[in-house]
Amino acid sequence: MTALRSLIDTRSDAFRRNAERMAERLALVQGLQGKVVAESASKREKFEKKGQLLPRERVARLLDRGSSFLELSALAGLGMHDDDGKKAVLGGGSIVGIGQVAGKRVLISASDSAVKGGTVAPMGLKKGLRAQAIALQNKLPLIALVESGGANLMYQADIFVDGGRSFANQARLSAAGIPQIAVVHGSSTAGGAYLPGLSDYVVLVKDRSSIYLAGPPLVKAAIGEDTTDDELGGSDLHASVTGLGEYLAENDAHAIALARDLMDHLPWDDAGGPNTTARAPLYDAAELMGIVPADEREPYDAREIIARIVDGSHFLEFKASFDRDTLCGHARIDGHRVGIIANNGPIQPTGSVKAAQFIQLCDQSGTPLVFLQNTTGYMVGTAAERAGAIKHGSKMIQAVANARVPKFTIVVGGSFGAGNYGMCGRGFDPDFIFTWPTARTAVMGGAQAAMVMEMISRGKLERAGVPMNEQAEAGIQAMSDQLRRRLDAESDVLFGTARLWDDGIIDPRDTRSVLAQCLAMAHDARARALRPNTFGVARF
Repeated sequence: MTALRSLIDTRSDAFRRNAERMAERLALVQGLQGKVVAESASKREKFEKKGQLLPRERVARLLDRGSSFLELSALAGLGMHDDDGKKAVLGGGSIVGIGQVAGKRVLISASDSAVKGGTVAPMGLKKGLRAQAIALQNKLPLIALVESGGANLMYQADIFVDGGRSFANQARLSAAGIPQIAVVHGSSTAGGAYLPGLSDYVVLVKDRSSIYLAGPPLVKAAIGEDTTDDELGGSDLHASVTGLGEYLAENDAHAIALARDLMDHLPWDDAGGPNTTARAPLYDAAELMGIVPADEREPYDAREIIARIVDGSHFLEFKASFDRDTLCGHARIDGHRVGIIANNGPIQPTGSVKAAQFIQLCDQSGTPLVFLQNTTGYMVGTAAERAGAIKHGSKMIQAVANARVPKFTIVVGGSFGAGNYGMCGRGFDPDFIFTWPTARTAVMGGAQAAMVMEMISRGKLERAGVPMNEQAEAGIQAMSDQLRRRLDAESDVLFGTARLWDDGIIDPRDTRSVLAQCLAMAHDARARALRPNTFGVARF
């Protein structure tokens, strides 16, 4: 192949003049860019006093050490609106660029809250819309570092209508399978509240994040209610009550570390393949023998099982403060990224929506699901029904049924009622389902079924006018005992395995190795190309 031959004379006067002109123009651009950085850096003392990182420090911590950052539209809005193009050079009020986080190329959009509180001017909005278009076109995960006073109301006529486009774009990015992570370092209010609301994952900073549609003054003016930032939309509220936030950080640095950890757990650009540097759990697998209580009514913490089957015992818990009875989170098993759902009690309405969201997120990212079943089922009673037990439980069941990722179920204890369904029992076609020797599977426990039968039988006799004498009581008791013995026998693990309700009973100590083999098979199967035909191979 012939190489091009340059005819430029680099010692000529024309070349020298061109180079000088280029250097002059470049110095002007770099000077303006420097003013944006300097304006932001000038607020260091204010940020340090609040225990916060400067916006550009947040970006730097998010990026992989030693990696590059391609900043985009650094001079957006130059000479327009509040940007005078000379002294007040604002860069569109945000920092946008492409860099590497946890080994993956991502688009980063950070509010420059040191410049006019990160408020959004018209060209700042266009800068954000362009960032979303780049993320969609190039299939890049989008991480937003948010701290903004929202739209600059002085320019609302230039912002309001097109502002809706940014929210529509977020919905379309999510539907396209592109993950969006929002780290809320401070205020994200009014229309800006929808930015985290439409993100796939939200990291909150304790006592710093504020997310609400209207602040205390507007609430007072609109409905006469006296309230505070924390009561309207503080970090604890959204972590434990509304469920808007998935992760609650102690400070800015911790929030960024959580975002990096989350990005590391998303199988992006690697087709979910195993990590060859898998680490053994920190605890002995032999200890799995004694974790699940012999009495199924006695509670235990499913984290103790997880700690003994996942790599390095590392578990990134999802919505840890929002419903304690249903446990969700990301981990690795023998290098394979997985999402784990486990039971620490009955499935509450809040646990149903938490699990449903987590299942959909794992389906979006292509993360296999592991279910560790030990549940009495969905919570019953007046409070649960009024909280939407049926509606929210149905969401979880729909998510389990329609998730396209590999699913693996281990029944470690009880698997009763519709909890069996929501936790991916046999009827929901998990790739594999195994049981521990302690497993029990039935529509309900024998004792509960017997009690229900007793109440129904008494009511039936009372309505028929039959006196409740000793003989009638003995008959009811005999029927009740018979039903209890029958259900106890039919819920036994040996009864279920004989009928292929599982793919076998395993030694609890083998749980990690069994799951590792199943995950490897599922990964290979989905990567393997077949050559289907319309007739099969016939013998001639």
